[in-house]
Amino acid sequence: MSENPTFILAGNGSYDNRGCEAIVRGTVKILRHYYKDPSFLCVSHFQTQEQFERQSREEFDSAIIHKKTNRRQSKFDPKWLLRLPLRGIYPELYKNWIYKEMIPYIENSNSVLSIGGDNYSLDYGIPRSFTYLDDVVLERKKPLIIWGASVGPFDKIPEYEKYMKKHLQNVTGIFAREPATIEYLEKIGITDNVYKVADPAFLMDATEPRSNKKIKIEEDSIGINLSALMARYISNGNTESWINKASTIVEEISKRADNKIYLIPHVTLPDSNDYLFLKEVKERVKTSEEKIILLPQTYNASETKWIISRMKIFAGARTHSTIAALSSYVPTLSFAYSIKAKGINQDIFGHEDYCLNPEKLTPEIVVKKIELMLEKEKEIRSELKAAIPKIENEALLAGKTLMNITD
Repeated sequence: MSENPTFILAGNGSYDNRGCEAIVRGTVKILRHYYKDPSFLCVSHFQTQEQFERQSREEFDSAIIHKKTNRRQSKFDPKWLLRLPLRGIYPELYKNWIYKEMIPYIENSNSVLSIGGDNYSLDYGIPRSFTYLDDVVLERKKPLIIWGASVGPFDKIPEYEKYMKKHLQNVTGIFAREPATIEYLEKIGITDNVYKVADPAFLMDATEPRSNKKIKIEEDSIGINLSALMARYISNGNTESWINKASTIVEEISKRADNKIYLIPHVTLPDSNDYLFLKEVKERVKTSEEKIILLPQTYNASETKWIISRMKIFAGARTHSTIAALSSYVPTLSFAYSIKAKGINQDIFGHEDYCLNPEKLTPEIVVKKIELMLEKEKEIRSELKAAIPKIENEALLAGKTLMNITD
């Protein structure tokens, strides 16, 4: 067992995305299982200086130190506008500027893990800042692992797919979290450095909220997570239309089920805030105020997982909200607007019966699915209790694979 190694966990978003925090907590747990007293440098993308300072201040794990990338914080960020020409004229200088705070730590690190889940895809545009991260590390002869990730597809831009094929062949390891990634990589000829794992977030512990955040969850409740992001897939980006549809879905569930409903935010970023979206939804629902509870945005990832673990069933849009539920043996309906949800369900159940594609996200279909899952709740829980330990073991074994390819 290696003693006191430092791992760089890079490329993640802020903890305001509970999924990003869950990936860090799960990864730290994995590495502590295989390495003696490791320390961690988290080099993340933040949208504001205040966000970075708050995350550093509120970090409760003394082995984790936070650093930030130099990244555009707004369209008119003067630092970014001054350096943008570097990207085309001096790409090497530009890459090194983005990861300036990380570079001094690379030499003495064990390896750099590029974390964040689905960064290497076209879901958020060209993943330039993440391929820059890989280049910065590999140029310094250190192992670079794309860790617990979904990768691709890139076939919508054939020229870029050719570039990514060459790029991905050069990284030390691609630790893929679902079969769809492995199948896609195999299709474009990348196999030698690909390893099947599970999302590290499956291993994050749930923590009961304490002191002023303490909460009592009513038994047999239904948890729901919805996000404004889904408008992209459901209403061609029309958020108003999606809010109306979402409020109708919640209203129908409340009419047809006696259970209390908890609306649970999982991402509360300045430009993508589930809490604000769910607040709008709740305000439009014509039902008893007491029956629908909107949770505040004050709970961290492990506290949110504890709340979700108390639900009778859960329906969620954010991938890591569904991972929090599934890993707590809570029957979960996934609103599947990407391959991630389908891959996770295939891994656990061997089918996609508990996934709904955007075109099927109607009040009638959602309510029918939830009624069916309430009827089969005990059966689904039993399936999860049999399947989840295997998934957790697959996540944990990523640490062993890392040791084998880097030590």
